[in-house]
Amino acid sequence: MIRLRLRTGLSLSLAVALCLGAAAGLDRLMPPDLTRWTQRSVQITDSDGRLLRPFATTEGLWRLETGPEDVDPLYLALLRMTEDRRFGWHPGVDPVAALRATGQLIRQGRVISGASTLTMQTARLLAPKARTLSAKLTEAARALQLQARFGSDGVLRMYLTLAPFGGPLEGVTSAAQAWFGKAPRHLTPAEAALLVALPQSPERLRPDRNPEGARNARNRILQRAADQGLLDMATAEAAMAEPVPVVQRPMPMLAPHLTERLAAGAEPGAIIRSTLNGPLQKRLEELGRSTLARLNGDGDLAVVVIETQSRRVLAHLGSGDWRQRKLDLSMAVRSPGSALKPFIYALAFDDLSLHPGTIIPDMPERFGSWLPKNFDQDFHGQITAREALQRSLNIPAVLALEQVGPVRFAALMGMAGANLVFPGTEEPGLPVALGGVGIRLMDLGKLYAGLADGGQISPLRLRQDAPPGQPYRLIGDAAAHAVMTVLEGSPLPDGLASGRGIARDRRIGFKTGTSFGFRDAWTAGASADYTVAVWVGRPDGSSRPGQMGRTAAAPLLFRVFDLLPPDRGPRRPPRDPDHALFRSQPPVALRVLVTDPADPTPLHPKDRLRILFPPDGSTVEALDDGIALKAAGGRPPLRWVANGLPLPAGVAFWKPDSSGFSRLSVVDADGRRSAISVQVMRPGEK
Repeated sequence: MIRLRLRTGLSLSLAVALCLGAAAGLDRLMPPDLTRWTQRSVQITDSDGRLLRPFATTEGLWRLETGPEDVDPLYLALLRMTEDRRFGWHPGVDPVAALRATGQLIRQGRVISGASTLTMQTARLLAPKARTLSAKLTEAARALQLQARFGSDGVLRMYLTLAPFGGPLEGVTSAAQAWFGKAPRHLTPAEAALLVALPQSPERLRPDRNPEGARNARNRILQRAADQGLLDMATAEAAMAEPVPVVQRPMPMLAPHLTERLAAGAEPGAIIRSTLNGPLQKRLEELGRSTLARLNGDGDLAVVVIETQSRRVLAHLGSGDWRQRKLDLSMAVRSPGSALKPFIYALAFDDLSLHPGTIIPDMPERFGSWLPKNFDQDFHGQITAREALQRSLNIPAVLALEQVGPVRFAALMGMAGANLVFPGTEEPGLPVALGGVGIRLMDLGKLYAGLADGGQISPLRLRQDAPPGQPYRLIGDAAAHAVMTVLEGSPLPDGLASGRGIARDRRIGFKTGTSFGFRDAWTAGASADYTVAVWVGRPDGSSRPGQMGRTAAAPLLFRVFDLLPPDRGPRRPPRDPDHALFRSQPPVALRVLVTDPADPTPLHPKDRLRILFPPDGSTVEALDDGIALKAAGGRPPLRWVANGLPLPAGVAFWKPDSSGFSRLSVVDADGRRSAISVQVMRPGEK
């Protein structure tokens, strides 16, 4: 007997193993067609997962992936009650429902209730077929296969994504957005019941075409939910009294220019979480449309809002209204006017060739054949660098760029990731100071965010999963703070100097710019936590006479700041508050910018500050110990600066971070300065 039982058990085990093996083999030979599942809509969300913009599939369908975690629990309860009470307990086919349906068919001679499970419906959604007996049997087999492959959660995700809701709508997320203008996570009882009813006959029950039929189907589900205790009768009756939606809303389309860029090249079904803040983006677009209306068809605008510390782009306008202009003007190359002047002064401050208190002559001066003039066609005599920047005077800015070097300035901008575009094959020249160059608004925003973050320029982040970009140290912390302090003292645009909360509650360092011929109006600025850059102009680059950065772009910048949360605190203080740039009086040699190359305080040649090693223009090899530094003359202590970064006090060797061209300078206690350029090579480099 024991031997017989053992033999029987082994036979049963072998039979089960053979069946499982056969099933596995059939599964591999005849896998389910998942094409409709894989060809889902690309979705762009904000940083918190709120839908900004979906993109239709190649078939023109809104097929948005939806999981059980994305929908209201009441909807799932009503769905199980209506379609498949034992979902999750059966293997894809419900034997209890099948026996009941068969018995009813035999007794009544007609179909009383179906035996289709959610898994079988999912199989039909993946591969639609005519409703025949053979198709039913195929669906049952595929249901067993899907349940075994993906489990209940995977099958439910497919159903919630593929279920039809009328017209091009597929999936619960698409339906909730189109019929209610909301995500499916928080549905009312009436909304949940309607979404359960619609897939039963999506075209016949479409609320915009058959509101009475949709209402009746919804109310039957609500009544059944009350009968089975899912809802109390009072809640069900209140839900039944609600009207059904009669208009199908368009899909969300926030930040259309930026979301289009993020979706480019994305795989079907990709869900890309951006860095944008959805509610802020919505308010910015409303502000953009109202501002555009005031331009009376005479121009357009672009705005970028950045969280300074993280470089996350929080909101973006590529134009005032995407429906009117699909061109992303934030990526258009335009002349910045005076908007780059803060970086010229920042580099001059960093080199200690200027101090905020340095007196600069604002007098007629010819540079070769070029005789620049101020915007007001006047000259203002002796003026400090601080005042010259705040008042955006042109002659002092050109003199400051002469100290920095236009070629060096352009090269450093490029190394920081903000490529300046020059007309034709022109080399960078002094007109760069007045806007004789092209730049994109996104790059200008990146530069100002770096200026507000102590001089480190980092790439902007558009995706939440993007790692922080590699920063580039454009200027030292002291120079960045000195420039931001100067910009915070700039006079506010007319109408904002008093009365606006923004002027009282948030310190904003900002700079305006107007390109030649009034073609482009710019303003960029930063508070302790946020950076905003604004462009206003004509998309074709034609002139808008009288429209300046101060009058056309600056008021919009301050209105954008009004949309932002309060800063978490004041701007971070400088790391070195005793730096020479923060002294009320500049060092002796920096008190006046002398345009005459003759030294204003003649010294005996042996006492003049000069760099002995490395020689100017030389190529030097960076050995393990570094490159020796040697200077003579000047009044100690001497301070060495390499590529804008101060070296430790008393240093005798410099260890460069990389090979290539570098700029070395040494400054004495009186502010006298000597500078050279060298090419650094690593051992073994050619």
